Amino acid sequence: MIAVIYFWKIRRRDVPFAIVRMALDRFALNRNRHIDFYKLIGCGRGENFLPGDADPLRWGLIVCIENEGLEQLDQSRTIARWRKRSLREFRAILNPVSSHGEWSGARPFDFRNAAQTQVSNSLGMAAITRAKIAWRHYPRFLRAIPPVNLEVQSAPGRIASFGIGEAPIGLQGTFSLWRSAADLRNFAYKGPAHAEAIAATEKFKWYSEELFARFEVQEIRGGL
Repeated sequence: MIAVIYFWKIRRRDVPFAIVRMALDRFALNRNRHIDFYKLIGCGRGENFLPGDADPLRWGLIVCIENEGLEQLDQSRTIARWRKRSLREFRAILNPVSSHGEWSGARPFDFRNAAQTQVSNSLGMAAITRAKIAWRHYPRFLRAIPPVNLEVQSAPGRIASFGIGEAPIGLQGTFSLWRSAADLRNFAYKGPAHAEAIAATEKFKWYSEELFARFEVQEIRGGL
């Protein structure tokens, strides 16, 4: 089993295409016997997690799939449609290092391919966070985001970071790339704004469901 993430950058004129495919691609993905878990996602800047933060020109797909099914998926009509409409495509193959929590009641990244870890050092680390925010805590959650966003933008070793989500509000997450495991750990546990947000999460129970996963990056194709 491997985790794969795609991101596509599209033209503004193709935004209606992207919205339609977010609704229809699930049928083909559901039929793929090699796929254990998937999420079609929209993207945003990750600055405040409000609808205005959304980036309608970037869309994505997260898949947990058996190794032998990856090439079939990559050449499928589902991916080919996005590829044809994209200005650029990014694909990363990820090997989970740790994963805590659930996504839609599942634990999709609770696997680790120990034999693959030796090839990943030069490609760095990735992190995926996802949360279903309890509505009564949404205002408090929104107030905590701007300081954390400023902190991650200036964090040493950050290659890229932005918001991801299944809906404009309420189902929020982030994807980030880091040069090393140490850089990711330093941000996650030593950044004062992020540490304060973690403490507030534990105190106020913002989330009705949450997940945090770290990955070794096994392969990157294309650019963000």
